[in-house]
Amino acid sequence: MRKQYFLLIDTETTQDQLVADFGAIVIDRKGNILNQCAVLTGGIYTDPANHPLFFTSDSDPVWGKAHLDRRYETYRRMIKSGSRMIATVPAINNWLAKAAASYQPIMTAYNLPFDTHKCANTGIDLTLFNQSFCLWKASYTQWALTKAYKRMILECHGFNSPTEHGNMSYKTNAEMMARFVLDNPGLQDEPHTALEDLVFYELPILVKLLKQRSTKWLLNETRGFDWKTVQVRNHFKPI
Repeated sequence: MRKQYFLLIDTETTQDQLVADFGAIVIDRKGNILNQCAVLTGGIYTDPANHPLFFTSDSDPVWGKAHLDRRYETYRRMIKSGSRMIATVPAINNWLAKAAASYQPIMTAYNLPFDTHKCANTGIDLTLFNQSFCLWKASYTQWALTKAYKRMILECHGFNSPTEHGNMSYKTNAEMMARFVLDNPGLQDEPHTALEDLVFYELPILVKLLKQRSTKWLLNETRGFDWKTVQVRNHFKPI
């Protein structure tokens, strides 16, 4: 039986929806990392005047515009330490082509539609991989509605803020899923740098899924995330 490999990708993006930080790891079914790519995109990351990192309102503690300098400083330190290098889009595609040829991996990402869209905008070619599934979708289906997951949500207070219409849901993002599969409610938030998010948060989720589900299930599971199914009022009762 031919060995199976998986390509797990993550991106950090710009205000104009391009990829500034690209991360990818190739793993086997046991979660061993066989190859990896961690680069900042030349011509995009290196041109902050025209392609600033994604930001929202100044009040957001992670994505606020006021925190851009801190995020750029994080990347500057990475470049200085050698944990990141600048690479052109053709160089990224060359790495992906070699990974496709060497491993023929199944591709996944925690929010696969988001990452594939931003890669397409940037010219990063993910069409090299003919099998893929969304890690968020699979994780949501496997765990998000279970009693054990909801107990963890209570312990972490993993709730989203109410919307303007009064709807409030509980979280199913990579941070929360990683806390659940690692049985570590105190796990700190993701650093939101591509390779580190992959290795310390998304990889453990994928490894846990691979232990519990077949590849066929991962590739064919069709239930998608629906915020209506994780409404707090339908799962939690006040004491």
